[in-house]
Amino acid sequence: MIYFDSDYMSGAHPEVLQRLVATNAEQTVGYGMDTYTKRAVELIREACALPNARVQLLVGGTQTNATLIDALLARHEGVLAAETGHIAVHEAGAIEASGHKVLTLPHHHGKVQADEVAHYIEEFYRDETYEHMVAPGMLYISQPTEYGTIYSKRELEDLAEVCHKANIPLYVDGARLAYALAAEGNDLSLKELAALADVFYIGGTKVGALFGEAVVVRDPKRLPHLFPLVKQHGALLAKGRLLGLQFEALFTNNLYEQIGRKAVEQALRIREAFCAKGYAVEVPSPTNQQFFRLPNTVIDRLKEEVSFELWGPRGAEETVVRFVTGWSTTDEAVDQLITLL
Repeated sequence: MIYFDSDYMSGAHPEVLQRLVATNAEQTVGYGMDTYTKRAVELIREACALPNARVQLLVGGTQTNATLIDALLARHEGVLAAETGHIAVHEAGAIEASGHKVLTLPHHHGKVQADEVAHYIEEFYRDETYEHMVAPGMLYISQPTEYGTIYSKRELEDLAEVCHKANIPLYVDGARLAYALAAEGNDLSLKELAALADVFYIGGTKVGALFGEAVVVRDPKRLPHLFPLVKQHGALLAKGRLLGLQFEALFTNNLYEQIGRKAVEQALRIREAFCAKGYAVEVPSPTNQQFFRLPNTVIDRLKEEVSFELWGPRGAEETVVRFVTGWSTTDEAVDQLITLL
C-alpha cells in the first residue's frame, strides 16, 4: 500500500530526528526557556525579517488556532473565515468551544475576497442592532487554503488593508506554509507575508517535524500575556526544547524550503499523470494537495493499492478525491501510482 492521505503520516525528517536523538540525554530547563528554543526563535525572526517579533512554539495546529483566536478576540467578538476554512469545517468546533463564533464568508476556491470582507464589516455596523450581535473581531485565512490554493501578494495586501482600516487583526494559519512558498506562481515571500499579517504561524507538523507550530506575533504589544494563555489552553509543552530543536533544524540550511519544494514537485507529477489520463482537476491547486473528480469505479480500483481521501461524501457515480504529498513522498511511490493509473 502507498499513502497519499496527508502530509503528517510519517514521523520526522531525518535531519530533525537526528537533532532529537543527538540531544536526547541532555537536561535543559523547560517550557521553551532552553538555548535550543532561543536559537530557533532567532532563526525564525531572521527568516521573517522581524527582529522584535514574539515567537511562541506550540504543539499542534488546532491548539494554535484555538489559543491565538481566543487571545486575539474580546469576549463578544467572532472570527471571520471562509466557509471552507479549517476552523469552520475541520476543527470540531474548537473555536466555538472557546466561546467565539466563526463568522463564515463565501469562498472562491478556498479564498476570501477583500471586497466581501469589507462588505461584511460595513453591513454589520450599519445594522442599528449590532450591539446585540457577534462582532467581527479578526480575519482568519490560511496559506495555502484548505483547497491547496494560494493568496497572491496583492490579495494579501488588499486583505491587510481592509483589516487595518477596520482595526481588526489579520491572522494567517500557516500549517502548510512551506508548500505555499514553493508553489508554482507564488509571488509572496515569507518576509512579505510577515510584514502584512499581524499574527501567523509556521507549521512544522505537516512539514517535517514530529509536531509543532511556530507562532509569530509581529507586534508583541498585541498579545502581552501570550505565555499564560498558551498554558490555559493546554498548548504549552513542558519539554519545550523538543519544539526548539525541531524548528532549529527546519530553519538551518534552508531545510524548510527544501521540504516544501520537493513535496510540490511530487504533487505536480501526480497532477500531470491524472490529467494525461483525462481525469478532471477539481481545484487549480499549485501546492502539495491535489484534487480530482474520479469515477467511483476508478476510486475502488485504486483503493486496493493506494490510500487517499474522499473529499466530501461519496457521489452516486463519481467523487472528488484528494492526494497529498510530503517530505517522505518518494519517487518510487509516485511512479507506482502513475503505473496504476
